Amino acid sequence: MGAAPQVTRGPGAYQLDDRLHDEAYDAAGRPRAAYEPVLSALAGADLSALAKAVDADVRKMEVSFGTSPFHVDPVPRIFERSEWDLVERGLAQRVRALRAFTADVYGDRRIVADGIVPARAIDGAEHFEPWMLGVEVPDWAYMSMAGIDLVRGADGRLAVLEDNLRTPSGLTYAVAARDACRPHLPCEPPKHLRPLDGVYETLGAALRSAVPGGDGEPLVVLLSDGPSNSAWYEHRVLARRLGVPLVTPDDLYPSRGRLRAMLDGGSRDVDVIYRRTDEDRLLERDGRATWVAEVLLDPCRAGRLSCVNAFGGGVADDKLIHGYVDAMVRFYLREEPLIRSVPTYDLGVESTRESVLARLDEVVVKPRAGHGGHGIVVGPHATPEDREVAARRVRAEPEAWVAQETVMLSRHPTVDGDGVLAPRHVDLRAFVVSSEDEVSVPPSGLTRFGRDPGALVVNSSQDGGGKDTWVIA
Repeated sequence: MGAAPQVTRGPGAYQLDDRLHDEAYDAAGRPRAAYEPVLSALAGADLSALAKAVDADVRKMEVSFGTSPFHVDPVPRIFERSEWDLVERGLAQRVRALRAFTADVYGDRRIVADGIVPARAIDGAEHFEPWMLGVEVPDWAYMSMAGIDLVRGADGRLAVLEDNLRTPSGLTYAVAARDACRPHLPCEPPKHLRPLDGVYETLGAALRSAVPGGDGEPLVVLLSDGPSNSAWYEHRVLARRLGVPLVTPDDLYPSRGRLRAMLDGGSRDVDVIYRRTDEDRLLERDGRATWVAEVLLDPCRAGRLSCVNAFGGGVADDKLIHGYVDAMVRFYLREEPLIRSVPTYDLGVESTRESVLARLDEVVVKPRAGHGGHGIVVGPHATPEDREVAARRVRAEPEAWVAQETVMLSRHPTVDGDGVLAPRHVDLRAFVVSSEDEVSVPPSGLTRFGRDPGALVVNSSQDGGGKDTWVIA
């Protein structure tokens, strides 16, 4: 094994950019300590053959997102112990504050009374559920599984870009990335690499703890739309690894205040439903009940069914509410945020709106209710025409849009289409699992990367790929 190569800035080399943080190389082009063994091994490897071997395993495992195979890059991302300790503590803190906020939204609204979050921000959130007002839900049940998107800017600090609290996906893709890469890497993983063996057990325990009344052996089922759902692969794997039945809407019906599921030719009462459907609202835009409300709401309100994540929790992952999460940590926990949010601006405030519109070439504009990277305008990369369209939309419906400071996502060595290492922008979908007694952060996550040079939107729905994420104990 040779020495890890230093990076140069010449033509054809791995290109560093002084304006961006590189995960694997320092500013002088030297490999960071945790990456040195991996980069040394890769220096003597046939990277094209390595990428093809990993891709073949991904296809053999039938890992897909939507109708396309999921793309896994063989070069792992590495977190050292000290930084992951910050991630664990910071995300657990954040989720505790978000849980308290959600319970407060459907309760006394102390945070509104104290002038921290405006009522219009809550009531205007797409996933605020009026039918959950006054319904008793343990705060942890609103986000038994959370997916928090972390980014690293040019200053090297981690920040939260988005909170995903309704049906976050990615856990099985993180495990699949490890399974696909590990047999083919030309080096042994670190001796103290933290394993992923317990992630399904942790989630399963949280689901079982959600049983109404907390007694007996509950029937837990995973509800999916079926093959039409882009995360159908994940739903099938989760059900198998959790040891729970996988059901679709046609398998369910309400009866005498309970939810029943058709299983193995008979029907049984369901105690806990892990809902992973695309439909996650109780109300249609015209005020009618959605199909999930018709089937699940009455048993939930009667306390005879637990839905994970509980209805109403989506108010806390609204993109405008994101701008107030740091204040929530201070308000509910009386602590300073350990990991801060990317600065997010409320365009419903006229002075804020005019300030943002004056510098559209510097910020990112997002639809407040968007997901999957759709509708985003990245000011520094947008054309003048695209920025003008964004400005008109913001002026027409200021409450429907938010703005964030542009974070030039850190970059990571990735095998490109020519079989050489090239920098690609990355983020991290980290997971937080909550139960009544515990908030835990599994020791990994799904590092996502943009497959095209310079791409800052790394979502799977935008053709992004994934990497194994190593956490060193």
